[in-house]
Parts: sequence; C-alpha cells; structure tokens
Amino acid sequence: MHLLIMRHGEAGWHSLDQERTLTEMGRKQVAQCARQIAASPWRPEVIWSSPYIRARQTAAIVSEILNCPVEEKDFITPDDDPGVCLNALLESKHSPLMLVSHMPLVGALSTLLVDGHRRGIPFMTSQAVVLDMPVVGPGCADLKTQFLP
Repeated sequence: MHLLIMRHGEAGWHSLDQERTLTEMGRKQVAQCARQIAASPWRPEVIWSSPYIRARQTAAIVSEILNCPVEEKDFITPDDDPGVCLNALLESKHSPLMLVSHMPLVGALSTLLVDGHRRGIPFMTSQAVVLDMPVVGPGCADLKTQFLP
C-alpha cells in the first residue's frame, strides 16, 4: 500500500479550532503541493479528510487538482489515536490512499508506521509524505518521498 499523509494548509486563528479556515497563503501552498503530487507516480485513488473545515478545504483543493474523490473520516482529527486510523488502513482497499489531517495526528501516525512508536515527527502546513507499506502495521513503512510547499 502507498499512503500519502498531508497536513492541512495554513489556517487563520480567528475562530474555534474546528471552524478555522485556510488563509490565502494556505490555499496557494496546498495547490502547489498538489501539483507536485499530480506530477508524481503516487496519485491517490481517494482522499480521506478530517471533518475540520481547514482539512476539508485542503482536501477539496487537492481533489480538484488530482481529480479524485474525498471521503470524510471522523477518526483523523488532531488528537485522535493513530491506532484507530491504522485499523482503518488495514481494512482499506485503496492504494495509493491520501489522508489529510492535522498535527499531532499526522506526525504520530507517520512515526508509528515508519518507526513503530508514537512520539511524532513535525509536519509543516501543506506538507505531504509518501509511505510505502508492503504490509500495513507499526514499523512496516518506508518513507519514499515528501512534498513541500
């Protein structure tokens, strides 16, 4: 399985966490990253998005550029357990699959899949990584590449 994990674009701080929206710079950086993914061999079949507005906006921009559907998942919000997402990945038939979410989840999930622990690596906004997992499980992924805005 190939998994792309992306942190949402830059968002403003003018509202409640779940309602934060992308800034103009955030929109531009997401589009820039999505165009890099479009030119790569890892175009996702489907995008899983957090239900938070900034993640949904990010997924919509990526979806438009990559021409792939978005599915909202309620288990990939900032403080969700990466183990729950791992269980969902075990059941997924999509590859490549893209996940658009938040820190600290994107860092914790990436670290769990690559290194087998949950300490979490940092992600910039609009950053995406590609993980190659012959088997979906903790410590089973290799970092293939990353896309930066």
